[in-house]
Amino acid sequence: MGKKIFIVEDDVILLSSLQAKFSVEGFNVLVHNGAGDINEIIKLIKISMPDLIILDLILPKVDGFELLGSIKAADSISGIPIFVFSNLSDDDSKKKCFSLGAEQYFVKSDFNLDQFIEKIKKIIFNKIK
Repeated sequence: MGKKIFIVEDDVILLSSLQAKFSVEGFNVLVHNGAGDINEIIKLIKISMPDLIILDLILPKVDGFELLGSIKAADSISGIPIFVFSNLSDDDSKKKCFSLGAEQYFVKSDFNLDQFIEKIKKIIFNKIK
């Protein structure tokens, strides 16, 4: 069975594209559109126990920074690597994410979808065996 990725992203087109492309690459992909509350998303992460979380910061009902901090504060899931994939490109956002425990930070405009997926694959297969 492939690695399990949990993606929190509110852009429906991007979310379905990421889900499709990661699935084709052999990953088990779980998705959430960020429209629920933090507790709902945390509960789903605890149930699914993914190998990696890809997190957008700007979500309709959830503050991505707060969600990141909540995941890292929850003992049972705090060790799951979180890769932020956001339109926020400012240094303060990046610093805040790293201080909250994000392992990687990607600016959406820096990558096309295929480049992003290749980058993720290289990183996780070097870190997750």
